[in-house]
Formats: sequence, C-alpha cells, structure tokens
Amino acid sequence: MARNDKFELRGVNHIALVSSDMARTVRFYRDVLGMPLVKTIELPGGMGQHFFFDIGNDDCLAFFWFPGAAEAQPGVSNAATLPDRGDITSAHASMNHLAFDVPLERFEEYRQRLIEDGVEVSAILDHDDSEWQVARSFHPGVFVRSFYFRDPDGILLEFASWTRDMGRPDDVAIPPVDATGTHVDV
Repeated sequence: MARNDKFELRGVNHIALVSSDMARTVRFYRDVLGMPLVKTIELPGGMGQHFFFDIGNDDCLAFFWFPGAAEAQPGVSNAATLPDRGDITSAHASMNHLAFDVPLERFEEYRQRLIEDGVEVSAILDHDDSEWQVARSFHPGVFVRSFYFRDPDGILLEFASWTRDMGRPDDVAIPPVDATGTHVDV
C-alpha cells in the first residue's frame, strides 16, 4: 500500500456539505442511515447551523445550513474564500470543504510545513462553544483545532484535530431548522 511520508493523515476528519433543510437532513442521515448525530452548532449572528454525524472510525459527515444560500446549481461548487477572510457560504448540495484528521500533537508542525511549501493557510481556528465559535486562545473547551487551505483547483481543504470525544448530550442540544429557518423537533 502507498505511504504518505510527508503527513500522518489518519483519514477524513469530516466532509462539510450544505443542506437546504437541516431537519430533513437529520431525519435522513440519523434516522434512515443510522449515523449518530454527535455535534450541533448554531452559527453566530444568525449565520446558520453546522451539524456533525459519526460515519465510523472517528470520521464525520458534516452539514451547514445557511439562511438564504443559493439553490443547488451545478458549477457553483465551492466557498469563495478561507474562513478567516470572509464568507464561506456555498450552494445547497455543494461540498463546502474536506477536512483531513491529523494528530493534535503534530497540528502546528503540519501547518508550518504547508507554509514552507508556499501554501496559503488560514489562521489556526480553535473551535469552541462560545458565541462566535472560535476561541482567542486554546483552552479546555476547544473541541477541534483547525486551519484551512486550498488545492490548486481552489477546493477548500482543512487539517483538523479533535481535542476530545464528541457526542455528549450538550454536544447535540441544538434542534435543527427546516427550510424556513424554524427550529423543529426531529
């Protein structure tokens, strides 16, 4: 089997897609396909939601719901910029970004390697449950550390490191919204 001698990639941390109706998405992936819902996030300032489903092997499938996002359109395929530089909204049914799971103890080293290779990278984002979902500094409430970059075709990629196990009751306390933006029980 081929081996990556440059980075210890441990699989897919998560793939982030865009949903037109988060409640319908939860019903399908959790109830139809049996994927446990392990993290629910209400994005700040009414920007939408971000939900994570466990797809096995500590890998996740994630969905954004953005109010007012464009309808699915072939060819409208990716976010316009890196998350620390502007709006990352993309159309329904698009792949927003692909996150590779990397070891937490090598996270900063890997970011530096990409910089040295001339790859433009975002700031390190320490995701937590605060109002803006990004901490000013790393602390025990951070559940994932990440940074973003693009491939040569502009596909948004992320290196992400979970800092704790997901799926606790407080991790999935936010109800999904339907296509109108109304929270619903599912």
